[in-house]
Amino acid sequence: MSDVNRGDRPLSPHLSVYRPQMSMITSITHRITGVGMVIALSWIVWWFLAASTGPEAFATLDSSLTSWFGILVLVGSLWALSYHFCNGIRHLLWDFGYGLEKVTARKTGVAAFVCSVILTVLVLLIA
Repeated sequence: MSDVNRGDRPLSPHLSVYRPQMSMITSITHRITGVGMVIALSWIVWWFLAASTGPEAFATLDSSLTSWFGILVLVGSLWALSYHFCNGIRHLLWDFGYGLEKVTARKTGVAAFVCSVILTVLVLLIA
Protein backbone atom coordinates (compact mmCIF):
# COMPACT_ATOMS: atom_id res chain seq x y z
CA MET A 1 0.00 0.00 0.00
CA SER A 2 1.28 3.45 -0.83
CA ASP A 3 2.28 5.84 1.89
CA VAL A 4 -0.50 8.40 2.24
CA ASN A 5 1.52 10.69 4.51
CA ARG A 6 4.37 11.81 2.30
CA GLY A 7 5.61 14.51 4.61
CA ASP A 8 6.57 17.94 3.32
CA ARG A 9 7.64 16.81 -0.14
CA PRO A 10 5.86 18.47 -3.07
CA LEU A 11 3.50 16.25 -4.99
CA SER A 12 4.69 17.45 -8.37
CA PRO A 13 7.15 20.05 -9.64
CA HIS A 14 5.72 23.45 -10.36
CA LEU A 15 6.80 25.87 -13.03
CA SER A 16 7.56 28.59 -10.52
CA VAL A 17 10.32 26.40 -9.07
CA TYR A 18 12.32 26.27 -12.31
CA ARG A 19 14.36 28.99 -13.94
CA PRO A 20 14.02 29.15 -17.70
CA GLN A 21 16.90 27.11 -19.10
CA MET A 22 18.35 27.40 -22.59
CA SER A 23 17.27 23.87 -23.53
CA MET A 24 13.72 24.64 -22.44
CA ILE A 25 13.63 27.94 -24.33
CA THR A 26 15.08 26.44 -27.52
CA SER A 27 12.68 23.50 -27.37
CA ILE A 28 9.62 25.73 -26.98
CA THR A 29 10.87 28.08 -29.71
CA HIS A 30 11.52 25.13 -32.03
CA ARG A 31 7.93 23.95 -31.64
CA ILE A 32 6.45 27.44 -32.05
CA THR A 33 8.49 28.14 -35.18
CA GLY A 34 7.42 24.79 -36.63
CA VAL A 35 3.74 25.70 -36.21
CA GLY A 36 4.38 29.21 -37.51
CA MET A 37 6.06 27.86 -40.64
CA VAL A 38 3.05 25.63 -41.36
CA ILE A 39 0.71 28.61 -41.08
CA ALA A 40 2.93 30.77 -43.31
CA LEU A 41 3.30 27.96 -45.83
CA SER A 42 -0.49 27.60 -45.96
CA TRP A 43 -0.73 31.31 -46.76
CA ILE A 44 1.87 30.98 -49.54
CA VAL A 45 0.12 27.92 -51.00
CA TRP A 46 -3.13 29.86 -50.90
CA TRP A 47 -1.31 32.64 -52.82
CA PHE A 48 -0.23 30.13 -55.51
CA LEU A 49 -3.76 28.74 -55.74
CA ALA A 50 -5.12 32.26 -56.13
CA ALA A 51 -2.59 32.86 -58.91
CA SER A 52 -3.86 29.79 -60.74
CA THR A 53 -7.51 30.70 -60.17
CA GLY A 54 -7.61 34.10 -61.78
CA PRO A 55 -6.39 37.68 -61.70
CA GLU A 56 -9.06 38.91 -59.25
CA ALA A 57 -8.32 36.29 -56.60
CA PHE A 58 -4.60 36.77 -57.10
CA ALA A 59 -4.83 40.57 -56.77
CA THR A 60 -6.79 40.26 -53.53
CA LEU A 61 -4.38 37.84 -51.90
CA ASP A 62 -1.31 39.50 -53.36
CA SER A 63 -2.30 42.81 -51.77
CA SER A 64 -2.49 41.15 -48.36
CA LEU A 65 0.77 39.25 -48.83
CA THR A 66 2.67 42.34 -49.97
CA SER A 67 1.22 44.61 -47.26
CA TRP A 68 3.34 45.58 -44.25
CA PHE A 69 1.73 42.78 -42.24
CA GLY A 70 2.35 40.23 -44.99
CA ILE A 71 5.99 41.25 -45.31
CA LEU A 72 6.35 41.06 -41.53
CA VAL A 73 4.91 37.52 -41.58
CA LEU A 74 7.22 36.49 -44.44
CA VAL A 75 10.31 37.88 -42.69
CA GLY A 76 9.21 36.17 -39.47
CA SER A 77 8.74 32.95 -41.41
CA LEU A 78 12.21 33.32 -42.88
CA TRP A 79 13.62 33.69 -39.36
CA ALA A 80 11.59 30.68 -38.22
CA LEU A 81 13.00 28.61 -41.08
CA SER A 82 16.53 29.79 -40.27
CA TYR A 83 16.08 29.01 -36.58
CA HIS A 84 14.56 25.61 -37.32
CA PHE A 85 17.54 24.85 -39.58
CA CYS A 86 20.16 25.95 -37.03
CA ASN A 87 18.47 24.20 -34.13
CA GLY A 88 18.05 21.10 -36.29
CA ILE A 89 21.82 20.99 -36.80
CA ARG A 90 22.17 21.27 -33.02
CA HIS A 91 19.81 18.33 -32.54
CA LEU A 92 21.69 16.34 -35.15
CA LEU A 93 24.90 16.87 -33.19
CA TRP A 94 23.07 15.74 -30.05
CA ASP A 95 22.00 12.57 -31.87
CA PHE A 96 25.68 11.78 -32.43
CA GLY A 97 26.41 12.42 -28.74
CA TYR A 98 28.11 15.80 -29.06
CA GLY A 99 27.24 18.87 -27.02
CA LEU A 100 25.12 17.24 -24.35
CA GLU A 101 26.96 18.86 -21.44
CA LYS A 102 25.12 21.74 -19.73
CA VAL A 103 27.65 24.40 -20.68
CA THR A 104 27.91 23.23 -24.29
CA ALA A 105 24.13 22.90 -24.63
CA ARG A 106 23.72 26.48 -23.42
CA LYS A 107 26.37 27.79 -25.80
CA THR A 108 24.91 25.95 -28.79
CA GLY A 109 21.43 27.22 -27.87
CA VAL A 110 22.65 30.80 -27.93
CA ALA A 111 24.54 30.04 -31.15
CA ALA A 112 21.33 28.72 -32.75
CA PHE A 113 19.56 32.01 -32.00
CA VAL A 114 22.48 34.17 -33.16
CA CYS A 115 23.11 32.14 -36.32
CA SER A 116 19.42 32.21 -37.22
CA VAL A 117 19.36 36.02 -37.05
CA ILE A 118 22.57 36.26 -39.10
CA LEU A 119 21.24 33.79 -41.66
CA THR A 120 17.96 35.69 -41.93
CA VAL A 121 19.73 39.02 -42.47
CA LEU A 122 22.05 37.47 -45.08
CA VAL A 123 19.14 36.00 -47.03
CA LEU A 124 17.28 39.32 -46.91
CA LEU A 125 20.36 41.17 -48.14
CA ILE A 126 20.93 38.69 -50.97
CA ALA A 127 17.25 38.64 -52.00
